[in-house]
Amino acid sequence: MNRWPKVLYKEEGMREGMQIEDANIAVDDKIELLDALSETGLKSIVVGSFVSPKWTPQMARIDEIVTRFKPKAGVTYTALALNSRGVERAKAYSPPLTIERDHYPRLTCHMCDVFVRRNTNRSQMDEMERWPQIIAQAQERNIKEGGIGCNASWGSNFLGEFPVDSLMTLLEREHSMWDEVGIKVVSCSMGDPMSHCTPAKVEESVTRVKEKWPEINHFRLHLHNGRNMAIASAYAAMRALSPEDTLELDGTIGGYGGCPYCGNGRATGMAPTEDLLHMMEDMGIPTGVDINKLIDCVWMAERIIGRELYGHVSKAGPRPKKVEHLYDMNMPFVETLDQAKHFKKGASAYEGGIYPYSEPVTSPYRERVEQGKPAYDPAGGQFPWKQDWFPAKG
Repeated sequence: MNRWPKVLYKEEGMREGMQIEDANIAVDDKIELLDALSETGLKSIVVGSFVSPKWTPQMARIDEIVTRFKPKAGVTYTALALNSRGVERAKAYSPPLTIERDHYPRLTCHMCDVFVRRNTNRSQMDEMERWPQIIAQAQERNIKEGGIGCNASWGSNFLGEFPVDSLMTLLEREHSMWDEVGIKVVSCSMGDPMSHCTPAKVEESVTRVKEKWPEINHFRLHLHNGRNMAIASAYAAMRALSPEDTLELDGTIGGYGGCPYCGNGRATGMAPTEDLLHMMEDMGIPTGVDINKLIDCVWMAERIIGRELYGHVSKAGPRPKKVEHLYDMNMPFVETLDQAKHFKKGASAYEGGIYPYSEPVTSPYRERVEQGKPAYDPAGGQFPWKQDWFPAKG
């Protein structure tokens, strides 16, 4: 029986990834990558952002991208817009863009006052000042359900760690304002721009929210990976939730990305999409994504930006689960990352490698697998448990 929540995944490589890369990357290359991502089975892709080219020159030609790429039916394309001017610019390209709106009116703010001042030239207090307006607008529209949330939820490079108690107290204050007007809170978002997430903190946070407000069944996590905790933290959140819950996650192919305001630059990163989705598939959470096509996109992105990215499945390949995907027992030494690409490129990738074996490698286990049998029988079975060469008999 499936014990996992419903997971909705969003690919952020064209926005979160490209915003920290060279501003001179060719538009043609970006369009090629976006079109390739569209063919992977991803259902939600962020194409870029409508922001000031003065501060984010990497997005200066977003208009060309959204007019020239090839939208694929069934894929939702969105773009980040931080203010009303950005929203109006995005509306000019809808469709193919979907103007992203939160499903719920949401009270939220950054727990790090320093970060929000650096990032948007506003203060945490400015963010909080909008709360009464958000509530009033929800009442005018007769909205019945709302959300709570925060950013920099677990810590800050400028203020240090935030205990979960502080996070919960902030969420309680937000929740109380919805309670006062009789609007039910069903959604909670937690962001982490400075990579302070840990599995323990994320699991505690999600669990405490669920225990205090069981009616909250929608969670949104934006986890950065500067300290290699994003995938483990996402897994912790999945463990804390049930099939009745929905969890929104995002990441970037290759794990690239970053924010110039947080102090870590390109080291900030996000969960590599190919690694996170590969994990989810093995957990029994269907993604609908072709991992091999996704790996092609990672390799394309590496070619475009001119360096290796941070994911692992794109380097080692998915775990081979079909006979035709098993490695050749008699391959030579595989030592380099280029040689390791044999999982897609075949034997030519390791041609000329060191071959130390005087006789071909054989194995009765491999013979069984190639015959369609399991490598190991169940505990009461014959192989290898009751073979003459197995010293301990059951």
